[in-house]
Amino acid sequence: MDNLQYLIVWCFAAVSLTGFLYGIKNTKKNPYGLSYVYNIIGAFVWVDAVVFGAFWVLISAAVLFLNNFVFFLLTLSLFWLVRSAGEIQYWIYEQFAQSHRNPPHTLWISKFFPHESSWIVMQIFWQCVLVISIIFSLYFVKVLIY
Repeated sequence: MDNLQYLIVWCFAAVSLTGFLYGIKNTKKNPYGLSYVYNIIGAFVWVDAVVFGAFWVLISAAVLFLNNFVFFLLTLSLFWLVRSAGEIQYWIYEQFAQSHRNPPHTLWISKFFPHESSWIVMQIFWQCVLVISIIFSLYFVKVLIY
């Protein structure tokens, strides 16, 4: 790995560690509070930050130990493949549920897409992330093998 790649992994590990620590602190008060700054590690609420923060710290340590940036990129793309598939499911459930954790008026996207269309946009957005993650995952597997 070159210096920039090391820096990227170390920064990702630092963000993950702070997400883990802030997640522990904030989960006690409000586990479902939004954790905007930690979306980069897949944490949308504080309880996510605890689990994903620990996960990414361990992955970052493994990447640094293995000295393999492609492994980091492959893990990142596979993570987003799984995470986005889960988000697609979540937003489909939200659309058809009787009670809603995320009413349309509470979503930032509702500024652009009114009422229940915001749930559909969220589903489609995560479907796009899933497709991109699959493409990157296949590419990184190829790079890792060759």
